[in-house]
Amino acid sequence: MIMFRKGKNLKIFAPSDEAISKAAEIIRNGGLVAFPTETVYGLGANALDDAAIKKIFRAKGRPADNPLILHVTNMREASLYAVMNPVAESLMERFWPGPLTIVLCSNDNVPLSARAGLGTVALRSPMHHIALGLLKMSGTPIAAPSANKSGRPSPTTAETVWDDLGDGVDMILDGGRTAIGVESTVVDASGGNISILRPGRVTRKMLETVADVVPEGANRHRSPGTRHRHYAPSVEIRLWECEGLEVFQNAEKWCYVGMRIPPEGSMKNITFDTTEDYAQGLFSALRELESCGASVIIADFPDGAGLGEAIRNRLLHAACPQSVPPCE
Repeated sequence: MIMFRKGKNLKIFAPSDEAISKAAEIIRNGGLVAFPTETVYGLGANALDDAAIKKIFRAKGRPADNPLILHVTNMREASLYAVMNPVAESLMERFWPGPLTIVLCSNDNVPLSARAGLGTVALRSPMHHIALGLLKMSGTPIAAPSANKSGRPSPTTAETVWDDLGDGVDMILDGGRTAIGVESTVVDASGGNISILRPGRVTRKMLETVADVVPEGANRHRSPGTRHRHYAPSVEIRLWECEGLEVFQNAEKWCYVGMRIPPEGSMKNITFDTTEDYAQGLFSALRELESCGASVIIADFPDGAGLGEAIRNRLLHAACPQSVPPCE
């Protein structure tokens, strides 16, 4: 399927074998392909091609000190690019393929540009048939941050990728709306234990079934999505954390997203029944609400249990001032 946007021939393909094969050829030739995963859409390039990696940073306007995630098919492939240890292997056996990124010490096979100059590399095996098919047909690991302009809410549909990147991407594989809606959990296992650098669908409680979780210390910069403002719409976000209504004061034109029922006066509400639904719909809701004419988006700030920890993390980054990275 080819769709046309803004008078230009942008190829957005249904994920047939033929389309995935074409996308793999683009990857091998140094181009950029946006593709769905179970979390959000990724902007992929050959992870071993320094010139292709730099195209990702240019297309997104991404700071060069923000490392990329290398997507691989399995543990065996991961071992080609990182120094393995028993805890990392246990995590891969338990959660791969799936929404868990594991930071390990890198070897020289991974370009420094993909690692943002660090001695570590972030690795993930996605649980999505299109992403895995693209990896297998490409025959190379794929470096892929979210397929949006840097700082914007992450894309959960192919159309959102187009809205942000347009002709900056060579091809988009359209897999529909993503299932989870927030990016992968990122853990640092390089020291033989587990520290959470970015929460996600794989929760703290789930990780503790493998090994003890320790504080991240100074290692947070090893994770994508932690050093700069992220996930932010173009209007102010305020966080509604408790039962008080102070956050609604001095907000003459406001809209709302969350699970609780807000007071009257909203220009538009988007509400969800569960934390899973809230996570899946959060980024698309932020994009929708920023265009409703309000000057403030008020977001329900859930408790930190389970997936609520990931929602809190994304909302904190979206609401914090540009001048204060990171915002936790």
